[in-house]
Amino acid sequence: MSINARHGLPFLPGNTFRDVTKSAYHRSQTLSYRNGFALPRPPTVGIGQDPLQSEELAYNYTNKLFSEAVALYPDPHATLLEFVPAHVALDKKVLRFHGYFQQRVLHSPDEAHRVRHVVVYYHLEDDSMCVMEPAVENSGLPQGKLIKRQRLPKNDRGDPYHWKDLNLATDLAVYGVVYRITNCDAFTREFLESEGILVNEPEPMPVDPYTSHRAQPQRSYVSPSDFDHQRQFLTLDRKVLRFFALWDNTDTLYKETRPVTIQYYLVDDTVEIREVHQANSGRDPFPVVMRRQRLPKTIREASEPFPRCVLEVSPQEVQEYYSPKDFQVGKTLSLLGRTLRLYDCDGFTKSYYESNHPEVEVKPVELPKKEEAAQEKEVPPYNGFGSLEDSLQNCLSLIPQPPKKDLLKMLENDHKVLRYIARLDSQNPHDEGRHFILSYYLASNMISIFEKPTRNSGIIAGKFLEKTRVPKPGFEVDKPQFYSPADFAIGATVVVFSHRFVLTDADHYVLKYLESVSDQIPNHTLDSLRNRLGVHPDQGTTGGNQPHEEQGRTQQAFKNNTLVAMNDYFHYYFG
Repeated sequence: MSINARHGLPFLPGNTFRDVTKSAYHRSQTLSYRNGFALPRPPTVGIGQDPLQSEELAYNYTNKLFSEAVALYPDPHATLLEFVPAHVALDKKVLRFHGYFQQRVLHSPDEAHRVRHVVVYYHLEDDSMCVMEPAVENSGLPQGKLIKRQRLPKNDRGDPYHWKDLNLATDLAVYGVVYRITNCDAFTREFLESEGILVNEPEPMPVDPYTSHRAQPQRSYVSPSDFDHQRQFLTLDRKVLRFFALWDNTDTLYKETRPVTIQYYLVDDTVEIREVHQANSGRDPFPVVMRRQRLPKTIREASEPFPRCVLEVSPQEVQEYYSPKDFQVGKTLSLLGRTLRLYDCDGFTKSYYESNHPEVEVKPVELPKKEEAAQEKEVPPYNGFGSLEDSLQNCLSLIPQPPKKDLLKMLENDHKVLRYIARLDSQNPHDEGRHFILSYYLASNMISIFEKPTRNSGIIAGKFLEKTRVPKPGFEVDKPQFYSPADFAIGATVVVFSHRFVLTDADHYVLKYLESVSDQIPNHTLDSLRNRLGVHPDQGTTGGNQPHEEQGRTQQAFKNNTLVAMNDYFHYYFG
């Protein structure tokens, strides 16, 4: 007790006097022990309170808790003089309430809200509460402890809930969630009634609409049929009736009739329809028109107005299914909206009807044959890109292949080139002194032109035309004819892509080669070369007197050696 408190002075700056006789500076205790129990020491009320008055308040506060605990839970073995604090007398005494709360569900067509069950525990020891949600199997929701054990505020001032505020058929608002209390256990009801609280009647727990929607309906049992399915399986397994029919599809855009096969499986009375694809029909390779299933023939009258285009017909709504008697050759059937005309069947189907259904007549129906006019393949016009052979490959196959080459001709004429000297036939006076070398490659029938350099001409010499096939003028683009050695006579004019060249000379090898194939070369071409090179027809190109027989033997030996070399080449590379 400070000095200013003794003299009744207010606790203000300037009125504080230090007690010089104080010798203990330890921190004051907040607990006091009575009969071995630690009890909280109540705070002093006001400033300058009398010590006797503080002790009296503490004594009355402790006696009040003690009297309440003894009155609530009297112990027959304990005397009234024995002191038991409230937290000991009310230890492990819990009130349990059952309830639920509704959780809204947004953006779901199946449910608008969910009903979630909870259990509210109220601990009498310290007036704390906790909210638990029992776990539901496969719920997909985080369940368990929703609110941990604590004192829950009941209003904006922060006043905690008391057990006097809890009752059945009431709402418990905690942190923005409203819990509806519907029931409690026997201990809770007995405790509330002992305190003079009238406990309301319990309410039924509402059912979650989504859970009830997912609940399986009660099974309905139908008396089994007397038909022996096992005998049908053992005797008719892998036995199929096959009919040939025409699908009348003339009411569509293209007005066509498609050939199909109808397969009737005797083991389970199911039907499958498959389409017969023809070569190059342009249709996708999916032959199944109707999957294997039982076809309803007659539906009960009560199920007629049902929208069958939306949902399948259940077995309870079908009065009769299609049987083998319904499939007769020559008749027209309507299966799931498709008009099918049966015109023939296979041998097993005919034998089956003869042995099991002799009254059904199985006679094939002749169909009128359509005479299809043979259409010739038309090659589209040449577009000008690449060579003519390369562009033609796009019309022959889906994946173009490189055009085939004459390997025998390439091997025989490899490195054989016919060279001519030509001048440019032009009206331009600057082109008079230009000289060109025209080379003809026998292996590929291509022509290349090289211009000889001329001093002080002012024209850049060199390659005038790279190796390419040169068509003759006056022919169509799609059907060209190319230059050959028979067209290259001395004095002849060769038109190369609108450029006119006049052949003026050739080397001796040209005459030697053309004489070896004289049956393919016209006489005026050979005569022009002999006259230009000064060779007499009776003389060889080398100027000697070699007889024609010896020359023929030499050419034949050359061909034989070439064929042997080609044979070795093919064996080496192609096995």
